[in-house]
Amino acid sequence: MEFRELDYVLAIEKYQSITKAAKALYISQPTLSKFLISLERSLGQKLFRKLGNKYVLTYAGEQYVAAAKEILRLKSNLDIQLADILKRDVGVLNVAFPHMRCIYMLPTTLPAFQAEHPNVKVNIFEGSSDENDRFLLDGKAEIAFYSKPEVLNPLLEYETLNKEEMLLCLRKGHPLGHYAQPNPASRYPRLDPRLLQNELILQPLSDQRTRQITDRYFSGIGLKFENTMDISSLPAIMELVSVGYGAAFIFETHLMHHHFTRPIDCYSFGEPKTVSDFVVAHRRGSYLPSCAYDFIKIAREQVTTGGIGDFRARTDGPGEP
Repeated sequence: MEFRELDYVLAIEKYQSITKAAKALYISQPTLSKFLISLERSLGQKLFRKLGNKYVLTYAGEQYVAAAKEILRLKSNLDIQLADILKRDVGVLNVAFPHMRCIYMLPTTLPAFQAEHPNVKVNIFEGSSDENDRFLLDGKAEIAFYSKPEVLNPLLEYETLNKEEMLLCLRKGHPLGHYAQPNPASRYPRLDPRLLQNELILQPLSDQRTRQITDRYFSGIGLKFENTMDISSLPAIMELVSVGYGAAFIFETHLMHHHFTRPIDCYSFGEPKTVSDFVVAHRRGSYLPSCAYDFIKIAREQVTTGGIGDFRARTDGPGEP
């Protein structure tokens, strides 16, 4: 078995098309077709079945693909480890972030890291928190930064870097603000989310961590909003809130890095408040190059010392009502 063989099968599985897979592999379609016929003949069973124009995995194909991904992950792990031993400041580091985190974390972490490791190539992967889990599990990324999931994946390890408060956000001067009460546990007054029953709730997609955390919280208190709108872009949600088009629940860290067109009012909610761990995750048992630990160290310093911004210091954006 050759690694090329594994790459070919995984490409067909990904694109479900010989033509598209061949194009991605920079080989001709006849070459890939002949390869698949030869491989299935040597194995004595089909890895794919055709449904219309799509190539879909058989049961044997599913087992083959799962093993292929693990073999390639182990090879990648070994390559990283050997390169790290050979020369500790040359190599590749693959880092995953949710889209919003990329906006404000990369400008503060990447230049500092690259100054220490000028010969390390950094590849950045962007996706939802669930997608970043898949990047880690598939071996595409060594580390990922995001909010800690409610249900931990046993194949991943998590290290908490900071705790973040989630806030209820309304346009500046919204009438519901009159119902807010002081909250000694938070920098923000408390507002009961049940008061938002008549408001449009702007919420991220279901695979985004903010949505998963709020869904779990609302389910726990028996609260269900009837008037909702799903939007994948957190900046878009924040801007809509600022112009009075709906309410939203957003991490304070995200808010502090958005330059609002108009100011908003922010409130705590939950008992005593709603917080989540901001973590760095990596695949359990995988080898991390030494430069990965340096990247994590820089990120930890940024989120714990205020290097990525001070929300309350801003006077032209959101803040306490």
